[in-house]
Amino acid sequence: MAERRPQVVAHRGASADQAEHTLAAYVVALDQGADALECDVRLTADGHLVCVHDRDLRRTAQQRRLVSSMELTELEQLDFGAWKHPWAELDDEAPDADPERNKVLTLRRLLQTVADYPRPVELAIETKHPTRYAGLVERRLVDLLDEFGWAGDGSPARVMSFSWVALRRIRRLAPALRLVFLMDSPLDWARTRPLAEPDWIAGPGIELLQKHPEMIRRIRRAGTELHVWTVNSRVDLDLCLDHGVSAVITDRPQQMLDYLHA
Repeated sequence: MAERRPQVVAHRGASADQAEHTLAAYVVALDQGADALECDVRLTADGHLVCVHDRDLRRTAQQRRLVSSMELTELEQLDFGAWKHPWAELDDEAPDADPERNKVLTLRRLLQTVADYPRPVELAIETKHPTRYAGLVERRLVDLLDEFGWAGDGSPARVMSFSWVALRRIRRLAPALRLVFLMDSPLDWARTRPLAEPDWIAGPGIELLQKHPEMIRRIRRAGTELHVWTVNSRVDLDLCLDHGVSAVITDRPQQMLDYLHA
């Protein structure tokens, strides 16, 4: 029997093609056949979870303000897509962009998009820390997942974080959710093991596979699942396949799927 191929997870949507974390990026990723969607979540000043990576808006919305200091209605006035294609308005052949798809994306709307999609799609949701709201982020996340019936067994969602404290909060609030501990240092896994639980998934960056393959092999030999970010080339994908990676998180879901099918 052929081995099961790794799950292809669209990193902030199809973010090589469209502005990250916009509805446009996620719709393209779904159309390309992504198995799952990855997003980062932050809490606004009025308590809404929004899909934004950076703590401030300088890179994605050209604003010198913090996401946590703004209300949702303020964020909705901003264009989160223009930075990706700054010359689009001068291109007569470019398709008309839907401004609604380049607004700030709430996690609620992303969950609804997945719930309404005609095939099963999973979600990998990263909570960002440190933040002024601390554990409130995880509490709001679990409450929202619960509204969709996705906080228990069989949920299509899993929660990721570089913070083991955040993951332990999720375990207390929703014991059945799958948890991914993200790592960008070769020491992270060893430091966290006494504080983690046996079923946690390891989430190393691709550079850890490249520079510390023996560490990754030890993690796999212990029976731990691997979800790797950010995998954007054939060489990186082959390395993931060699290490038995279960999920590859990529800016280019179409490319990764084409490689796997080939």
